[in-house]
Amino acid sequence: MPVQSLSQFPRSQRRKPVRPRRTPWLARLFVFACAFALTFWGANEMYRVVSISKVTPLQWALVALFTINFSWIALAFTSAIVGFVTLLRRRAQKPLPTRLQAMTAVVMPVYNEATARVFASLQAMMEEIDATGLVDNFDFFILSDSTQPDAWIAEERAFYALRERMGPRFRIYYRHRKRNIGRKAGNIEDFVTRWGGGYEHMLVLDADSLMTGPCIVRLAAAMEADPDSGIIQSLPLIINRNTLFARLQQFAARMYGPVIATGLAVWSGREGNYWGHNAIIRTRAFAAHCGMPTLSGKPPFGGHILSHDFVEAALIRRAGWTVYMLPELDGSYEESPPSLIDLATRDRRWCQGNLQHSRVIGAAGFTWPTRQHFATGIFSYLASPFWLAQLVVGIMLVLQTRYVRPEYFSKDFSLFPAWPRFDAERALQLFLITMGVLLAPKLFGLILALIEGAVRRASGGGFKLVVSSIFEVIMSALMAPILMLIQSGAVFQIVAGRDTGWNPQRRDDGSIPFKDIVRRHRGHTAFGLFAGISAFMIAPSLFGWMSPTIVGLVLAIPISAASGQLSLGLALKRAGLLLTPEETSAPPIASRANALMREFAAYGFDDANAIRAIHGDPLLRARHEAMLPAADRRRRGEIDRDRVVAEAKVEDAETIEDLLEWLHPKETMVVLHERALLGLLASLPARDQAMAAE
Repeated sequence: MPVQSLSQFPRSQRRKPVRPRRTPWLARLFVFACAFALTFWGANEMYRVVSISKVTPLQWALVALFTINFSWIALAFTSAIVGFVTLLRRRAQKPLPTRLQAMTAVVMPVYNEATARVFASLQAMMEEIDATGLVDNFDFFILSDSTQPDAWIAEERAFYALRERMGPRFRIYYRHRKRNIGRKAGNIEDFVTRWGGGYEHMLVLDADSLMTGPCIVRLAAAMEADPDSGIIQSLPLIINRNTLFARLQQFAARMYGPVIATGLAVWSGREGNYWGHNAIIRTRAFAAHCGMPTLSGKPPFGGHILSHDFVEAALIRRAGWTVYMLPELDGSYEESPPSLIDLATRDRRWCQGNLQHSRVIGAAGFTWPTRQHFATGIFSYLASPFWLAQLVVGIMLVLQTRYVRPEYFSKDFSLFPAWPRFDAERALQLFLITMGVLLAPKLFGLILALIEGAVRRASGGGFKLVVSSIFEVIMSALMAPILMLIQSGAVFQIVAGRDTGWNPQRRDDGSIPFKDIVRRHRGHTAFGLFAGISAFMIAPSLFGWMSPTIVGLVLAIPISAASGQLSLGLALKRAGLLLTPEETSAPPIASRANALMREFAAYGFDDANAIRAIHGDPLLRARHEAMLPAADRRRRGEIDRDRVVAEAKVEDAETIEDLLEWLHPKETMVVLHERALLGLLASLPARDQAMAAE
């Protein structure tokens, strides 16, 4: 899997397609030409709002910022129109294939996850594939990058339990990496370079992924039928969520997500994107062209690329393979963060990864749709600071109008002072049209849900569906300014050189301690109070104009606290609000996975101490040692402090309880990686046994 160059790519290396496909020029022309025309109109209207007198520098800044922000929502609007029209003509899915030719590896990377959830989902998917009669075409891999000892040993125990439950017909494998170099991209690369040659395709999952057997089989059949395909992406819907925030996300993804995704899929054509999971990949093409480069310099802009999926899609497209989405494919699911703070934690990593793409977007050999995907990802985070800047400039203009005296006798001759003035009526019209353009994709999704009887009934009926949509819009409007400040802060931190870590995502429903919520949002509340008081003192009209932003920020703490509340989400569910068809009638695979999760949880693997489990179970210890790689050879003069300390503690311990008290997590990992230390560990008696012997 050679590392790819971003600075050069000879066109001779690009393969020629076996079956050339038409480029969707008409859809692209409509989306981008209409977005440009709409943006030009909006910019002209904003100029006319401020140009009833001589335009000041601040007013020019307002026009520029408005144009940038409006272009973003204009492009989403025109793309959503294409998606809406396409979904109005949606066709039924083709019959399920009865035969597959190639072997596919189903790979699930895990990183300090709860094994009950991960292995239950994997078993449910295996059973679904088995029900199609094509399970012989699939092997299953759990690829662990876990750094917590308890999580690692829990995974091994769950792996052996899964193999015993499923029997020898299912080929299931587990691998744990000692060093998680390159994070998830490195995890997949390790699989490809060690075992990828045995598989034509690999289906890449996330730890929260769930895919039905028919969905997986259809993806494999689609790749077999298209010899030019490099990556085929499905559209995951959010399920299994119950907190208020997660149910808002779940509802929005189900109602509006297909409109956006379908529009994107239509104009992207065979030059689409990859989201890192719930997608099938041609393994040899991926190995030959997706070796991830390391960016020069230090993080946050240098080092390993965090958002590797966009780059992998770009590299494989550059080589002549196609990447596209099948948004109409049913049976692809994922989960969402349970609260606003959890979203912000994940968003911080995504923000850094997308801003890193500013160093990738100009790479040699990329086509303009590829660069557009990168630009969209970058601007999805830059939009927040631009929006914040537009608000600040607007406040400064009103402040100047109210408190700064005009200069009647300037150097340039004029009968009137240079004074910022506005066309209030035109400004109101532009504001209303902007809101319409912004909310149109949601309206398209609502219309489609109301038209489709099965979806309408499963979502509580037409009236409750409309009420749910209005409630989601209101809550999104209140959360938007909070996310604006969070994302703006993330962008400023990254520009200032602050790196982010790679913490596992919290996937379970549950509230966050209130003191943590206050700590995370007190700055947002203070900013909202300051902006509100200042706006009211400047002009009540300004306060009214800014009230949606001010209210969201002032209520940031209670809104964030409510977002993670399970009780509020369930109360809305009982009232028939924010319902989705997958929630009203859960997919069988989701019900099966939830039942299996309870069975795996009953084993107690996730609650057990790794050292105690290895010490108390000779069979587990033997299996664990059998899966350890050969020990690294130590260079003379190189001393691993953690290993030296761990060995000393193991040798000094008289009982297993001594060791449990003394070992730190890094030292525990050393012990679990060393066969010699595991042998010493096994010889330690329990404290009660030692006392009885005395």
